[in-house]
Amino acid sequence: MSKFYITTAIAYVNASPHIGHSLEFIQADVLARYHRLRGDDVYFLTGTDEHGVKIYETAKEAGVETKDFVDKNAKKYMALKETLALSYDDFIRTTEVRHKAGAKKIWNKMFEAGDIYKDVYKGNYCVGCEAYIPDKDLDENGNCPIHKKKPKLLEEENYFFKLSKYSDRIRKAIESDELLVLPASRKNEMLNIIGEDGLKDVSFSRPKEILPWGIDVPNDDSQVMYVWCDALSNYITAVGYEKEDDLFKKVWPCDVHLIGKDILRFHAGIWIGMLFSAGVKLPKAVYVHGFVTSEGQKMSKTTGNVVDPLAYVEKYGVDALRYYLLREIPTMDDGDFSHTRFVDLYNSELANSLGNLVNRVVMMTERYVGGKVPAMSDGGGVKNVVEDIFARYGGAFSAFDLKAVCECIVELVDFSNKYIDDKKPWAMAASGDAGLNGVLYDLLELLRFICILLLPILPQASLKIAEQIGLKGGDIKFGGEWGILKEGGPVKKMEGTLFPRIEESA
Repeated sequence: MSKFYITTAIAYVNASPHIGHSLEFIQADVLARYHRLRGDDVYFLTGTDEHGVKIYETAKEAGVETKDFVDKNAKKYMALKETLALSYDDFIRTTEVRHKAGAKKIWNKMFEAGDIYKDVYKGNYCVGCEAYIPDKDLDENGNCPIHKKKPKLLEEENYFFKLSKYSDRIRKAIESDELLVLPASRKNEMLNIIGEDGLKDVSFSRPKEILPWGIDVPNDDSQVMYVWCDALSNYITAVGYEKEDDLFKKVWPCDVHLIGKDILRFHAGIWIGMLFSAGVKLPKAVYVHGFVTSEGQKMSKTTGNVVDPLAYVEKYGVDALRYYLLREIPTMDDGDFSHTRFVDLYNSELANSLGNLVNRVVMMTERYVGGKVPAMSDGGGVKNVVEDIFARYGGAFSAFDLKAVCECIVELVDFSNKYIDDKKPWAMAASGDAGLNGVLYDLLELLRFICILLLPILPQASLKIAEQIGLKGGDIKFGGEWGILKEGGPVKKMEGTLFPRIEESA
């Protein structure tokens, strides 16, 4: 058994969850579920980032205490576990005692290494990014390229981290794939960011008079930690870094940090430098996804095109939302959320192809062989198709291509439907063809394989299909071995419809 430790970026709690959060949480959940299915010892972490100027100012504008503000919003993110069918093992909040203690420990380790010093910083500070932005990274109008607003020109006495000291080591780790960055385009992007001149030292604290809401710098309570040491350290503080307990020794180094493309330089640059400085092993990989647009445009409250993931789950079910985000949005690139496409994809691939396949196979088994699994067939050429799809399915996971994972499932569903059309079990039953039992067994086994492939993607639907062919959740084991369904096992159609068609105009 291998261990698999996966994290999401922790969500900033200045506002409610949006579709981008849902995409990242669901992608991470799929990876975690896949590795559990493979028999790995999985630890899946997510959480919330609850300090910073933006949160402090937003709470102040709302006329509420900052702690009450973050508590309220953190609960919204914690509730996503049930809403989005997430299987995370831990949820870290940066206001927790365990996090503060661990963040102070890594600060002290870096200080002891001679990598934290005090100086005056003058630069362009974007409140939206909670980050200083070099002049070269501003757009042609002098605005933050993400928030389209001019940053504030700040001059402060801060602590700094000697990131420049580790620039060459970071470059070599990325070039050699010691730190695997996927997709390759993001690896190249990060290497370009490092460039010939290397990474520059970064501001590592803020004066408490400017930001009273944060973690005190060790031995200097006039300063609070800036986002780098506060937020990024959650990946180790959540698993017991402070005392380096058994959980930390078991799961670290992290196998996958799953992040959005806008925070690549922080995770593949600053975070890696911090770990080098503190003498902590590097994570193994950083997987990077893109952004979600809405109806072809960037989401904006002003234009009214913001997609509420909770509304979609409430109306269409969590499996429908998970499927769209995984099947339609390119895993490592930007993708669009279109209601028309959502309805079309759901009806064509879930309701028509998959839902009808399950319904047909189960009903024919009930009608022609009394609702019992018939005698096992040898699988013939069907086994070869399954083995090929299983191999490509695993390869897609290794390449962090969840869209390709979904395509493997679609391919197996389409093959199964074509197998029915080619074999015509109804005609075989009418003519008394002795090969009927073998065909039905093949189809039931195909449903079992679909359950396996579907489990990380649509866990609820997978279990509903499994139940109809006489399996329990624990019976769904990864692998392409043929003939697991036993003769005489019960097959029974579920009440209701697996995927009811959406009857509405888009």
